[in-house]
Amino acid sequence: MLMNTPNVPAQDKPAAPTPDAGKSQPVATGEKSTCGFAEQADKALLAMQQRAAELKVTGVAVVAYSEGDSVKSWSSKMVVVGNLKTSPSQNDPAGANLLAIAYSKAAEMADTLKNSGSAGRPPMKGEFGWQGGLVAKGQTGILIAAFSGGPSADDVKISQAGLAVLTQSL
Repeated sequence: MLMNTPNVPAQDKPAAPTPDAGKSQPVATGEKSTCGFAEQADKALLAMQQRAAELKVTGVAVVAYSEGDSVKSWSSKMVVVGNLKTSPSQNDPAGANLLAIAYSKAAEMADTLKNSGSAGRPPMKGEFGWQGGLVAKGQTGILIAAFSGGPSADDVKISQAGLAVLTQSL
C-alpha cells in the first residue's frame, strides 16, 4: 500500500551540496595529531612491512595513537604482512589469529603504558603477556606499535621501525 508523504516546505528541505561538500575542512586546534595520524600510520606500517621483509617474517602490524596522557580512545590502523593467521600444525594444533594477538599486545600497552610483555603484573584475561609491542609518549599523546607473527625478538624489531616513524611527528 502506498502512503502519501506530506509536502515539505522549501525551508525544511536539505540544502543543496556546496562545491566544497565532501572535501577536507580546516581542522580545529587539538585535532591536528589525530588527523595527522592516518598519514603517519601509513608511513609507520610501510616501515614495519619493510622491516618484516628484511627479517623474512610474516604476520600483522598494528599502530595506534591516543591523544593525551592516558588511553581513553584511540585511532588505529593495521596491515596484514603476508598472513592474517597461521594454520593448525603439530606444534600449534589450534593455529593462531595474528591480528587478535597484535591487538592484544596493543590492548595490554594501552592499560599499562609499558611495552607488551613487561607489565610487571600477570596478564589479564584477553592478554597474553607476549613481547612484540612497543609504546611511547609522543608530543601530544600515546603511540603504540605492535607486530605478531615472528619470534618475539623479531616482532620487537618490526615494532621499533613503526614506532620510530610515529615518534618523529606525533
